[in-house]
Amino acid sequence: MAARSGFACLVVAVTLLAAPRWRPAAGQEAAPARGPRLRPWVRPVASLVVPGAGQLLAGEDRGAAYVAAELYVVSRYLQLNREGGREAGRFRALAFDVARRAFTGVRRDTVFEYYETMERFTESGAFDSDPGADFIPESDPATYNGSVWLLARRTFWTDPNVPPSPTSPEYQRALQFYRDRAVGADYLWSWRNASLEQQAFRDAIRRSDNAFRRSQTQLGLLLANHVLSAVDAIISSRVAAAVRRPAAVRTAVGPGRSRVAVHLSF
Repeated sequence: MAARSGFACLVVAVTLLAAPRWRPAAGQEAAPARGPRLRPWVRPVASLVVPGAGQLLAGEDRGAAYVAAELYVVSRYLQLNREGGREAGRFRALAFDVARRAFTGVRRDTVFEYYETMERFTESGAFDSDPGADFIPESDPATYNGSVWLLARRTFWTDPNVPPSPTSPEYQRALQFYRDRAVGADYLWSWRNASLEQQAFRDAIRRSDNAFRRSQTQLGLLLANHVLSAVDAIISSRVAAAVRRPAAVRTAVGPGRSRVAVHLSF
C-alpha cells in the first residue's frame, strides 16, 4: 500500500507539472478557473503507472474499474503465492518426517527437482552399498541411485551387465557419472510401508505447483491491466482532442472474443 500511495503522489505531481500556465493579457480580467488542461502524454503515463489514474484525472468514472481490477489481481497473486508456499512447506515436512528421518537427523532443504524425484521413486537406494573402504554404487534399478548406475553403465560400458576392469577409463567414467548424479548420504529417503504418506506428498507438490503457476498468470493480467488502461487513455484523449467532444474507450474481453469500441458524446 505504501508503494501504491507513492504512485498516486507521482501521478498528482506529474499532473500539476504538465498543466499549462495561463496568464491574462494586459488589461484583461482573468477568466474563471475551469481546471487544468492536461498535456497529451500525462493521462497515458499516469494510467501506465497506476491503472485508472489517467481516466480519473479526466473525470471518467471507468477509471475506478481499472483500479478495482488492479486491487483484485494483486490480492489474488498474493493469495496464490501464500497457498503455494503453504503447500511447499507441507510436502517438505512430509519428506523429512516420513521418508528421510531414518537416514538423517538434520533437516536440509535442496532444489525442487529432488522432491520431484521423490515422487517417482519409492526409495533412493544407498549411495555406497559397500560398508568397507571400496566404493560400490547401488545396484537395484528400482531405486533412484540404482537407476543412475544402470544409466551410467549403459552409457560408458560396452555391455552394461559385464563390468570392465575397475581401473579402466570406461569404469572410471561411469563411476564419475554416478557420483555426479546420485543422491548422497545426507539426502537418502524411503517411502517403504508409507504409500499413503507418499500420495499425500505428491498431492501437496501438485497443489503447490498449480498455485505458483496460477500466480504467474496473475502477473500477466496485472501487466495487461496497466497496458489496457494506458491505451484507453491514449485513444480517448486523442479522439476527444480531434473532435472536441468527450470520448471513451470501452472494451469487452471474454473466452474466444474481444471487442474495443470508441464512444463519443454529442
